[in-house]
Amino acid sequence: MAETETNNKINYLDVTIHKTPMNWKTSIYRKPTFTDTIIPYTSNHPAQHKYATVRFLYDRLNTYNLHEDEYKAEENIIQNIMYNNTFPIQPHKPPTPKPPTSMLDRQIATTTQTPTHKWVTFTYTGKETNFIKNLFRKTNLKIAFRTNNTVHCLLRHKQQVSHKYTQSGVYTLMCFDCKKAYVGQTGKAFK
Repeated sequence: MAETETNNKINYLDVTIHKTPMNWKTSIYRKPTFTDTIIPYTSNHPAQHKYATVRFLYDRLNTYNLHEDEYKAEENIIQNIMYNNTFPIQPHKPPTPKPPTSMLDRQIATTTQTPTHKWVTFTYTGKETNFIKNLFRKTNLKIAFRTNNTVHCLLRHKQQVSHKYTQSGVYTLMCFDCKKAYVGQTGKAFK
């Protein structure tokens, strides 16, 4: 279904484009069903996972060319999201532009070899996992965290263990008198 313009506005991906008599203005678009729920600060997740959404929100704020009023409104929304998810509120500083690198610096960067790293995943359990990660900081091993409370774990069906005689397959029958065996196969349940 195609999006149509209403009240001189149209939504495209996560941007709302406002048509004014003189030019265009952009703002961040959120669906009407938007909730401000992200990984709470108090949850048992790695700090990198918790702050990933906050970094994304601020990166989007500073990437899009927002009007000053829209910028302030979006900054307030981000602050509310952080507050509602128990994050410590800190003043936001816009990123400082990096000075362009010289041609010599780029040539040096491309000629130096970066060591290859091997990635390992750990299930995050708390501060202890960060301690283990710090032990490997000066090695070629890079640590990535995962958690056990994934959507897959919550939604998957529990496999019921069926009784062995309700299954099909290969079977062996032993004679108790002469100790000879007969091996057979069935597509039906053994019972």
